[in-house]
Amino acid sequence: MTYLTAKEHRRLSAVARKEEKADLCLRGGAIVNCMSRKIGKGDIAICQGRIAAIGEDFPARDTLDCTGFYIAPAFIDAHIHIESTMLCPEQFARAVVPRGTGCVIADPHEIANCLGIDGVRFMMGHSLAIPMDIYYMAPSCVPATSLETSGAELGPDEVGILLRMEGILGLGEMMNFPGVIYGDEQAEAKLEAARRLGSVIDGHAPGLSGDMLCAYINAGIDSDHECTNAKEAREKLDLGMYLYLRQGTSEKNLRDIIPAVDDSNFHRCCLVSDDRDPDDLMDLGHMDYSLKVAVDCGLDPVWAISMVTINPARRFGLTEKGAIAPGYLADIVLLRDLMDFQVEAVFFRGRQVAESGELTVDIPCPAPPSHVCKSMVVNESSIDFTIKADAEKMRVIGIRHGQIETDELIMPVKKRGEVAVSDVDRDVIKLAVLERHHGTGNVGLGFVKGLGLRQGAIASSVSHDSHNVVVAGVEDRDMKAAVSVLCECGGGLVAIKGGKVLSMLPLPVAGLMSDRPLGEVRLGLDEMKAAAGSIGAVSPNPFMILSFLALPVIPKLKLTDQGLVDVEKFSFVPLFFH
Repeated sequence: MTYLTAKEHRRLSAVARKEEKADLCLRGGAIVNCMSRKIGKGDIAICQGRIAAIGEDFPARDTLDCTGFYIAPAFIDAHIHIESTMLCPEQFARAVVPRGTGCVIADPHEIANCLGIDGVRFMMGHSLAIPMDIYYMAPSCVPATSLETSGAELGPDEVGILLRMEGILGLGEMMNFPGVIYGDEQAEAKLEAARRLGSVIDGHAPGLSGDMLCAYINAGIDSDHECTNAKEAREKLDLGMYLYLRQGTSEKNLRDIIPAVDDSNFHRCCLVSDDRDPDDLMDLGHMDYSLKVAVDCGLDPVWAISMVTINPARRFGLTEKGAIAPGYLADIVLLRDLMDFQVEAVFFRGRQVAESGELTVDIPCPAPPSHVCKSMVVNESSIDFTIKADAEKMRVIGIRHGQIETDELIMPVKKRGEVAVSDVDRDVIKLAVLERHHGTGNVGLGFVKGLGLRQGAIASSVSHDSHNVVVAGVEDRDMKAAVSVLCECGGGLVAIKGGKVLSMLPLPVAGLMSDRPLGEVRLGLDEMKAAAGSIGAVSPNPFMILSFLALPVIPKLKLTDQGLVDVEKFSFVPLFFH
């Protein structure tokens, strides 16, 4: 956190009075005023990384002619999981700073499920020497459920430690909404720790309404990013919540819920990404893309900019951010227009850090420490994917393309002797989830329909929320080979055919992220998708589908390292149907 010293204020005042030269003066641009919701004119005097004054004829050591450009505060993403980009914080900054992002509030839920507090500390430590601000939330649900084995557990004591750390703004999304509503002891203790410190508490309340929603909100939770329609969004706004309008890679809700925004509530609305995979980050962008979609939906451009600047700044108590005004930090973007939001230049603390889509400063990317690159603890010698068939029918996970929800299908068992095997003619192949944090040897076995594989196997160490290894394949031999490759490279994605590697994308940092640049990760992901397609995968991104097949909080049927889960019953069910 920053604060203004008396010495700094004296110089700012001298610059404002035109008695001293500004470090930089931005002249002639159209200023997006998020306070008045208007576009004004004036020169901006910058000194010591802050805005000293707005007016005319400021003497300055350097000037920049901004005629023809709009000047706005740098963008703030109020909710993102950086791990979803597959990039370490430094590489993430390299990707988003040229697109105008000056700050994000990140929930390190994914790495915390692998490495606990050590994972959060890694993210925070690697977010310091970069030309943007990354603040964090304390993950509230590690593990997310008792139906899977995570790499760590953050109880109330650990959450309390995190909440007191510099750079952590509050409690991350409380996904255990049934636990909140019905007074689960662990959930209550974490919420109380946050309330005691006066911390912000983010929510996760898909579909909650009426009395149940009120019971959730009165715990002190006052935001939600899970709305899927305008009616749901209006109710949450009317009950006092901040509305996070999400336009991510997995879930794209912005167009459906933006009609809920009006003059009475827009000050409690923020645009967020939640998750953004390498393809979208490179091809579409970050908050610049969310702004474009919002304006395309009919939202006033100044309102939209306010929803990625002053609104999230006020929501999180970042009192020096989010506006072009005296005393505010000089985190600024120059925009060519207010439709496509093409970013011409980016300033961080008054220093130009990007121009025309390229960084103008170096961002060091030190190698990640060894302890975060040793997250694959799998006893390969004990792996056995054999499934003995003791019935004629079985439960099969049915993929719904374009959604992370699945169906529960009851289908005939294809047997080879007494063993259940894949049936490629009906697009049913074997699925396994292996615990990879503690070497327990847990292996959940099942079948999935809809991936399209006709040979080989694909596997990933990215599988929400506990991020165990998930592997799908036609033959056990290829499935074992895929797991072996991931163990050797420290995690990532792999496609196998006939025991040979078709393609692999190492993600050695907790099995979730790479320390390589976005372009390299994107190229690797493209090669992975092509390799999966060559063995029959029908989805444009089968690895994203794979990553959600082990998520036991999204209906209907999922597989964890502990077994097959009926999410609606929140209990395990047998594979075979009698």
